[in-house]
Amino acid sequence: MLMLQVVVYALPVVLIATWYWRAHTRHESGSLDVLVTATEQGMIEPPTLHPQIDHMKCIGCRYCVSTCPEQDAHTVLGMIGNKAHLVGPTNCIGHGACKVVCPADAIRLVFGTARRGVDIPTVDSKFETNVPGIFIAGELGGMGLIRNAVKQGRQALESIRQLVGQPHNNAFDVVIVGAGPAGIAATLGAKEAGLRVATIEQEELGGTIAHFPRRKLVMTQPADLPIVGKMRFTEVEKETLIDFFVEAEKKSGIVINYDEQVEHIDPAPNGGYAVRTNKRAYNTRAVLLAIGRRGTPRKLEVPGEERNKVVYRVIDPEQYRGLHVLVVGGGDSALEAATTIADEPGTTVTLSYRSGAFSRAKPKNRERVEELAAGGKLRVLFNSNVRSIGENDVTIDCEGAAETIPNDAVIISAGGILPSGFLRSIGIEVETKWGTE
Repeated sequence: MLMLQVVVYALPVVLIATWYWRAHTRHESGSLDVLVTATEQGMIEPPTLHPQIDHMKCIGCRYCVSTCPEQDAHTVLGMIGNKAHLVGPTNCIGHGACKVVCPADAIRLVFGTARRGVDIPTVDSKFETNVPGIFIAGELGGMGLIRNAVKQGRQALESIRQLVGQPHNNAFDVVIVGAGPAGIAATLGAKEAGLRVATIEQEELGGTIAHFPRRKLVMTQPADLPIVGKMRFTEVEKETLIDFFVEAEKKSGIVINYDEQVEHIDPAPNGGYAVRTNKRAYNTRAVLLAIGRRGTPRKLEVPGEERNKVVYRVIDPEQYRGLHVLVVGGGDSALEAATTIADEPGTTVTLSYRSGAFSRAKPKNRERVEELAAGGKLRVLFNSNVRSIGENDVTIDCEGAAETIPNDAVIISAGGILPSGFLRSIGIEVETKWGTE
């Protein structure tokens, strides 16, 4: 009888333990497969902010794995040896949810890696730079994710509000440079707080988003904007998001000075700053730089690059119908340009990239490139470099062999040069992050 009772009570425990062990083993095997594949394909460099896991502190709770917003679509985090690992580095887009839920404080969010550094302006926890009174938020500070940029814009404005709460003799409390997500959030926050604010935008509302190709899906998460309330988008086209910002601008009554470019920012005698643009000068207590990281487009510096057929971004893929097009680059902008143009009738598209894998691009973009290449609608040349750009052709060096192909248009999406010169002219320090916070 006693033996029967032992069996009755022990059997469920054994079954549960067996099920757990099998599930754990299966998950670990899958994580190892993802990591091995990523390593073999050269997909090991995270494109942005990403988790660095201290395995001495990790308790193997799996909270970070289950919380990652990207996990359902593409494996980012996995368990190996009962410890969390970043097994799909290029799939990480910097949400930061993993750090929030870790009960053991085993996760740091860092920029760059030991192999690839990232230049980031120096800011403190209040988003203030080493130059007192000058703040940075959004993409310039490394936060390209819309939700994070909006959050930083709000937080930086709160720091500025506390600063300008002290008496000063400047005409403005804050000048905000840039009207992308961070700049819009900060401008709305300034109006809500009753601050004297001037917002300057050298181009159009939306910042970097406005330069995306037509109908591009902008990956985002819900975010809160002052005055306006919650942005409830989870996956939205560029045009819809820009329309949302335009409506927010109208309804809130904020004023943005467009077609105005900052030329100098100099200390003012009264303790603030003189912000000089191509149109006027502003005397302000504080400055918030909410500009993008792209700065000046990175050029190839090859013969023929000055030709009119060479551009550095795509707005309307339809203009390339029926043409021979070369796209240069390996990031999301390059892949999106190549795939959207390849979808247009009659186009012949070649994508040239200097490395052997698209390690900086999102999984959806890589998969779309593979699909179009397999269908013969897109030609991909890895380990290649443009040698020269002719009037009706281009010459490409592909693994040591030169090839000349017909060409009507060239799109160079090789990223941009961080406006380090502008930042340093103000006195702002720029640090190269090698896997550091």
